[in-house]
Amino acid sequence: MKNIIVGSANPVKLAATQAAFAAAWPEEECTYEIFDAQSGVPDQPFGSEETKMGARNRAQACIKAHPEADFYVGLEGGLEKIEGEYWAFAWMCVEDRSGKIGFGRTGAFLLPPKVSDLVERGEELGKATDIVFTAVNSKQKGGTIGILTNGKVDRTDFYVDALTFALIPFLKPELY
Repeated sequence: MKNIIVGSANPVKLAATQAAFAAAWPEEECTYEIFDAQSGVPDQPFGSEETKMGARNRAQACIKAHPEADFYVGLEGGLEKIEGEYWAFAWMCVEDRSGKIGFGRTGAFLLPPKVSDLVERGEELGKATDIVFTAVNSKQKGGTIGILTNGKVDRTDFYVDALTFALIPFLKPELY
């Protein structure tokens, strides 16, 4: 049995972690605990480096709080401004108790101008999305991606592949 600590109280991040680990080890029974880990970066990280650091910091906080677990997971959503437009993406970090670490990153999607304008004025993406689409706590549901794709891809789906990428060093340990 694997014990996994997820560095967030967000149900979307827990669900994505559960889906990725279940797909990676379908015969393995896993237990999951949430830990409200701090990212150590701004609430709205900008750029790949800051976002990746937030994911790593969350995994590290889980290790400090629960050193007995098998895996520690940090997930962090971020934004990049490219040619004047905002793009959303996320980094995942998985670490095991031996110190082996894996990272994965989602694809990116373009934010609509109304959301981007609010982000430009200092709003965090989840809050900007809630304002523009008159939603409540969207980041703990389908997220911005869920709203923009009419539910075809939700925030959980968006994170699962990137978490699977972060699991590669554990799925192919002979290569890492």
